[in-house]
Amino acid sequence: MQPHYPDVKMEIVIDYGLTDIVAAHYDAGVRLGEQVAKDMIAVRIGPDMRMAVVGAPSYFEKNGIPSGPADLKDHRIVVSTSAWASPEWRFKGDERVVVHAGLLSNTNDAAISAAKSGWGLTRVLHYQIGADLLDGNLQIALGDYEEPPLPIHVLHPEGRHAPAKVRAFLDLVVSRLRANRLLN
Repeated sequence: MQPHYPDVKMEIVIDYGLTDIVAAHYDAGVRLGEQVAKDMIAVRIGPDMRMAVVGAPSYFEKNGIPSGPADLKDHRIVVSTSAWASPEWRFKGDERVVVHAGLLSNTNDAAISAAKSGWGLTRVLHYQIGADLLDGNLQIALGDYEEPPLPIHVLHPEGRHAPAKVRAFLDLVVSRLRANRLLN
């Protein structure tokens, strides 16, 4: 597929903190979560993003499926430290479980690979495992206990008349994210 604007140069920065887009001199950003600075114009994408506990069918065949969050103590857990440094997993109704990782990874991809191999359960954002869910490589556990989903926003600084390049970027990103079936 040919890009719409082949001469445009972009920089993608993935940051799990709350980067100040203006101070960092970015034209726009995509943010997951409720916290959007008041000096930003935010376009909510929707549907919102879910956190899912997942495992491979082979893992569930050997170890069973947890029936509630407290059952996680009886399962092997893979934790990605890149985004979620806390060993506490939260669930619906403000239920919290401290998980004891048998495997720590500094990337979500490695945690997902370990789960797909049948090593244990991991918890990641739904879009990160959407294709694996569709293909049957992973299955969701504890779906009835998931926290409320997090909103996705595309944002840019308020008070500035956005240049044409930024408006074009925003239009493209919003339309592509809304059409992405892995986010739905």
